[in-house]
Amino acid sequence: MLAAIPRLRRYARSLVFDGERADDLVQSTLERALTRWQQFDQGRDLLLWLLSIAHNAHHDQLRREARLSVLEPQRLEQELDRHAGAAEPDLGLRLDLLAALRLLTPELRSPLLLVVVEQLSYAETAQVLGIPPGTVMSRISRARQLLRRHLGDGTPPARSHLRRVI
Repeated sequence: MLAAIPRLRRYARSLVFDGERADDLVQSTLERALTRWQQFDQGRDLLLWLLSIAHNAHHDQLRREARLSVLEPQRLEQELDRHAGAAEPDLGLRLDLLAALRLLTPELRSPLLLVVVEQLSYAETAQVLGIPPGTVMSRISRARQLLRRHLGDGTPPARSHLRRVI
């Protein structure tokens, strides 16, 4: 379980865009995993099980916040203001990418990040999210189209990388 924490933390950060909230999500995930350890199927990949728990915990939190009508301040906008005109040339591109990712719905962002960042297969991503592999492929395609639209002129890149679906 300890070996999975860095990947779990990276996925949590990509879901919530905030280090403190990501650490809270990781802690919640590990607590849920430890309290429900008897439910773990030994034939299943531990990382996939933990990512599923993190995904569900995140969605539980989103539903809870929606019920309570809690409005979070837009931290990304604060970061953009704070780093406006920064000397680091790649910072603007990274913040643009973060802003574009933030515009995606969680239903589109989660499969994209699991495949692109965590390098899970479509089948593994489908298992984590509890959806069919075809839905994963469709959501990733729509997410990529929206990112292209937000970050560029909407035309696909000259070279595209194909992934083998197993």
